[in-house]
Amino acid sequence: MINKVDEFNAYRQQMNDKILGENNKVLKRIFNLDTNAFTEGAVDKKTKELLGLVASLVLRCDDCVKYHLESSYKEGLSREQVMETLSIGTLIGGTIVIPHLRRAHEYWEALEESKE
Repeated sequence: MINKVDEFNAYRQQMNDKILGENNKVLKRIFNLDTNAFTEGAVDKKTKELLGLVASLVLRCDDCVKYHLESSYKEGLSREQVMETLSIGTLIGGTIVIPHLRRAHEYWEALEESKE
């Protein structure tokens, strides 16, 4: 049985390949800009991922939240760091983000389980 993490990554990769296969210069530049924005710079990658996580939660983008959760996990951020970051996003976003917080928590657990 495929787990939540693998399912999300497979779908994301499949659709990104299709979108980038359209050879649209604007879309390719947006994807490239997004990738480059999260590389090491004056702000370290871990902090950038946490910033992306807060923004994604506040904007209520579940796919973006999953992406930044997984990137945070791969960067070695702890459960406590991520939960504190999610608490800030919930404070800023208000109660309307609580359903997204629930899904974020569930996905973090799936990340932990997939690496055991």
